[in-house]
Amino acid sequence: MSKLVTIYGGSGFLGRYIALRMAKLGWRVRVAVRRPNEAIFVRPYGVVGQVEPVICNIRHEGSVRDVMRGADAVVNCIGTFDAKGKNNFDAVQAEGAERVARLAAAEGVERMVHISAIGADRDSESGYARTKALGEEAVLKHMPDAMILRPSVMFGVEDQFFNRFAGMSRMGPVLPLVGAETKFQPVYVDDVARAAVMGVTGEAAGGTYELGGPDVDTFRELISQMLEIIRRRRLLVNIPFGIASVMGRVFETVSRLTGGLVPAQITSDQVINLRHDNVVSEGARGFETLGFEPASMEAVLPEYLWRFRKGGQYDEIKESARSLRTD
Repeated sequence: MSKLVTIYGGSGFLGRYIALRMAKLGWRVRVAVRRPNEAIFVRPYGVVGQVEPVICNIRHEGSVRDVMRGADAVVNCIGTFDAKGKNNFDAVQAEGAERVARLAAAEGVERMVHISAIGADRDSESGYARTKALGEEAVLKHMPDAMILRPSVMFGVEDQFFNRFAGMSRMGPVLPLVGAETKFQPVYVDDVARAAVMGVTGEAAGGTYELGGPDVDTFRELISQMLEIIRRRRLLVNIPFGIASVMGRVFETVSRLTGGLVPAQITSDQVINLRHDNVVSEGARGFETLGFEPASMEAVLPEYLWRFRKGGQYDEIKESARSLRTD
């Protein structure tokens, strides 16, 4: 019988790419999610019955154990940007990660891959960064040979980074940026998935890897590149951190008062993180250790950001027509 991997958060931005790669390798894949009916799209990743979404709540012991039973490997992709509520930083990124690793050890799971983030720091003022670090510590306590991946901001067709700002560019002539000079090292989501699969299959050793793409740019430079691709001109305005912190608290209050119906555009915790560069640390293990080169933004972004151009898929046809000369 083929091997089985359980992917917690397997229908999310990164998880779906890992699920697809594992299915192509012939593994059976359990996609553990809170709402399996919203993850039906993963089934065609393999043959009938090979990839199955199953119900799981990472906060519930029995739920996590049930979807893990019989698995040869587990991958934990679950993370959150919510500081409040039941699925907050501590519940998901610290306690949830500990629960998955502890039960994996108890069930005799052979390998574990845990998705963290660059900037994970137990002493950080940011709840996000702090709980990411606590989650890493808990994973290594119970599964000392686990692979921990710390990606920079990920890009790809379904990303919430370039797609978000490209969408905002349609609304007016100005794009506000918090931390315009903060540096990022964006990484293609499928390259992170490839690294995770290497950990699942044993092709790569356990340990911590920091994953960033080939380019390091400031926030302002990244958005400028995006604007060039979608062929729009916008004024980029940097919002000082002090003002951004106040804005974050206001947005959070509005979101709380509306029961989440009005999502916060930025949170005070995100403002804290934006004060720090999000790049691979000097000397950290990364793609070089894994033996392959990550894709560049230049090679990937035009493949999905074209829809934000004024003419959409017809934009290049229009440009070509303008260049035609009549005799």
